[in-house]
Amino acid sequence: MGTVERFEDLKIWQSARELSKEVYKLSGREPFARDFSLKNQIRASSGSVMDNIAEGFERSGNREFIQFLSISKGSCGEVQSQLYRALDQSYLS
Repeated sequence: MGTVERFEDLKIWQSARELSKEVYKLSGREPFARDFSLKNQIRASSGSVMDNIAEGFERSGNREFIQFLSISKGSCGEVQSQLYRALDQSYLS
């Protein structure tokens, strides 16, 4: 197995990208789309997941990469909590 040279090749980043795409799609539907605060917040959080993976990968070493993966994991929890809020408001089923 070779060394990964681009963050785009990381399966975890690809999954985070899919998460962000799904969040954008779901939050663009009515009535979710009218809840501007939640919509903007969940879109930012889901983008943060993939962005932190990419940023950590581009840093100088494994220690920083691990730190950014931890931040990304926190953003995943944030997205999950926001999805529960959307569910509670009947924006999702």
